[in-house]
Amino acid sequence: MSHGISHDTPTGSELDAPATGEQLARQQAIRQIERKRRFWGGTVTAAVGMIILVAIWATTEYHNAGGWPAGGFSQSSGIPGVWNIWIIYPFIAWVLLTAAGAWFTYGRKPISESEIRREIERQDVDRQARA
Repeated sequence: MSHGISHDTPTGSELDAPATGEQLARQQAIRQIERKRRFWGGTVTAAVGMIILVAIWATTEYHNAGGWPAGGFSQSSGIPGVWNIWIIYPFIAWVLLTAAGAWFTYGRKPISESEIRREIERQDVDRQARA
């Protein structure tokens, strides 16, 4: 999955050679950009889906209630002048899923080298304590 990314390698470079710090940073940056693009693509798609769902809901409720919600909203359907409020449930789910996706995309930072070293040291200490 290249997404228009140029993956030029200098002539004479070994493909099996270990990645340098700059190459690792570049790979992490590419992955983060891809995550952001997936997030925004999914968010826009879901928003369009919600707009279509709300339009269908409004059309059916308008016909079921015989007009605009003069009597407000309720949990039952078919009451003249009252619209069923079920649309809030998929909307709330969409908002929560979008918030979770945003947190996974923007809130979580890539694992740093210092975190990896700290975890290795912690595991070594635990291993030594058990021995």
